[in-house]
Amino acid sequence: MTASKRIFLVEDHSDTARAVKRYLEAYGYSVELASDVRSALRVGSETEFDLLICDLHLPDGTGWDVMEKLSARRPIRGIAFSAYNNTEHRRRSKKVGFADHIVKGYPDRLLRAVTRNTVGLS
Repeated sequence: MTASKRIFLVEDHSDTARAVKRYLEAYGYSVELASDVRSALRVGSETEFDLLICDLHLPDGTGWDVMEKLSARRPIRGIAFSAYNNTEHRRRSKKVGFADHIVKGYPDRLLRAVTRNTVGLS
């Protein structure tokens, strides 16, 4: 079990958001949720978190928008979380500052990326 690191999860599909939240909480992470760009920017500005996990396709914009806007305010560690695994999506995710690009449906890969991106944080 890991020390309680704070994860900010932006996911518009409520079932997926709840499942990922429960999964990460089972491993000791604290998870805050947002479901669109607008709420992500508000919550992300008001909440301290160690890691952003962000869906790329949101109802009012993209996860790339969220990462660009939040990281303009302060350094952000982030994981792009997407159903898409093509080269262009991975390239763009890296360009805006996401450390990893994880395809949905592989919880073990997500957990490894979360662990990798929160190791050493106090």
